[in-house]
Amino acid sequence: MTDLDATFAALADPTRRAILSMLLEDDMAVTDVAEPFDMSLAAISKHLIILQKAGLISQEKRGRVKWCKLEPDALRGASTWMQSFGQFEPVNLDAFEAFLATQLEDE
Repeated sequence: MTDLDATFAALADPTRRAILSMLLEDDMAVTDVAEPFDMSLAAISKHLIILQKAGLISQEKRGRVKWCKLEPDALRGASTWMQSFGQFEPVNLDAFEAFLATQLEDE
């Protein structure tokens, strides 16, 4: 799996996106990350492992507490990839529909 694949796979889950949003504010203890979710600490830990493998977060132990930290530079590759699509004009669906209607009338 490429870095880009791992990033998008990690971002595909709404729980993981919510965790990343929470970590935008500050580093958090794993137990604090888990608090707003209606799932077990083991389930949250699995989400955190996926985020860590994608390089989106890092974890470190401080005393007995494991802390999570957002790694914002990890999104740079995905952001660059997505921005490459910005060079195209958005499709005007109304104009396209009108074009199709005229083409169908002509046939």
